[in-house]
Amino acid sequence: MSDANGLILVISTFLFVVALIALTVWGFRAFFSNKSSGPGFFRTRERRLNVVESANVDAKRKLYLIRRDDKEHLIMIGGPVDMMIETGIEARQPLDHPLEDVVIDRGERTQSDPEFS
Repeated sequence: MSDANGLILVISTFLFVVALIALTVWGFRAFFSNKSSGPGFFRTRERRLNVVESANVDAKRKLYLIRRDDKEHLIMIGGPVDMMIETGIEARQPLDHPLEDVVIDRGERTQSDPEFS
């Protein structure tokens, strides 16, 4: 009987240690990560620079649309000279939700219409 109790104690101790290690790893990843989202005390500040879009011009050159804060800049890189094509473009704002009081008129329906229900 004591062998079964000893085996159960060893298995439960092993599972407890594995859970403790997993919790410690999760804690380090959550609080010391470099991601700008999620909890963390030692993370870097929010990123201000972003590549919005890129396009190939030819085999060597590429166009990049770069967003910095609320401005966008169009640059071409990869050729003999990297160049700024356009700067200070206003960043496109996301579309607002449509107004709730907008009504779409589909015309009058009669009972003779096949789609009338």
